[in-house]
Amino acid sequence: MKNLITDVPGLTIGEAHDEVAATGVTVIVFDRPTVASIATLGGAPGLRDTALLEPEMTVDHVDAILLSGGSAFGLDAAGGAMAALKEKGRGFEVGPVRVPIVPQAILFDLLNGGNKDCGRMPPYWELGYQATKSAGLEMELGTAGAGYGATTATLKGGLGSASVKTPSGFTVGAVVAVNTVGTATIGDGPHFWAAPYEHGNEFGGLGLSKVISVDDLRPRLKGSAQRANTVIGCIVTDAMLTKAECKRLALAAHDGLARAIRPAHTPMDGDTLFAAATAFKPLDKGNVDLTELCIAAADVLARAIARGVYEAKSLPFAGALPDWKARSR
Repeated sequence: MKNLITDVPGLTIGEAHDEVAATGVTVIVFDRPTVASIATLGGAPGLRDTALLEPEMTVDHVDAILLSGGSAFGLDAAGGAMAALKEKGRGFEVGPVRVPIVPQAILFDLLNGGNKDCGRMPPYWELGYQATKSAGLEMELGTAGAGYGATTATLKGGLGSASVKTPSGFTVGAVVAVNTVGTATIGDGPHFWAAPYEHGNEFGGLGLSKVISVDDLRPRLKGSAQRANTVIGCIVTDAMLTKAECKRLALAAHDGLARAIRPAHTPMDGDTLFAAATAFKPLDKGNVDLTELCIAAADVLARAIARGVYEAKSLPFAGALPDWKARSR
């Protein structure tokens, strides 16, 4: 176990970024068509091809799930991912035609200091293509992929991942781009809200702050840029789940988001989580197993969020937010 989403069998992950624009893309590519669903609890999401993930919709499987910066401009990234998958012969069959299924969510990173004057063709289509072509079992955390340009209210945000084996032997992994209107840390200190769920020293090993004061609970927000946020991610398990069960898993994972970030699910963010099941292990105990997976999904998502901030490095622009490691030295 590498403590990454790729510990779950049946997938690879790809990342690409543009240093000048300070933005990037992360794609989860499944080895075979995979059942998935979605839960959006933020008030202002940016999504592409996600309606088909609802349990009552016809298409049962996806080829990949894509996370991107760029706000609505970033929705072009799925086109590049589709092109790369088409080259591999992937996609939903319609007669002689194959249409790759790549649901996507975006985050807002347009005010982070990067040069967003991209002319007629923003970089996202190409980033989606390159990320998909390069997908493998290794990944970079922090200032990488969809988390490259991400920020929190007080620190650089980033891309996080974590995994766990449940008592029943299921593997659950998460990847998340942390771009929150609030904070992943308690007050102005170094302690993470997700500290109770930490495994070892994966995000510093400081534990929970001994005292959480009234001031620590005061919201710290992104000032006038309160629309410049959204946390997007994906939970994957090797269990055999239906689309409705994936929906339940995605909803449960949002509990981890709310434990790791303050505040979460606000009116002007688009907090969105996907859930997918690569179907290597049946639910022998039915809802008992599903409950175990839901608990694990929330915990692993909280850990991934803290890791994304912990591993991030500040952007090289004037006025850029500090990263956790620099501020905590």
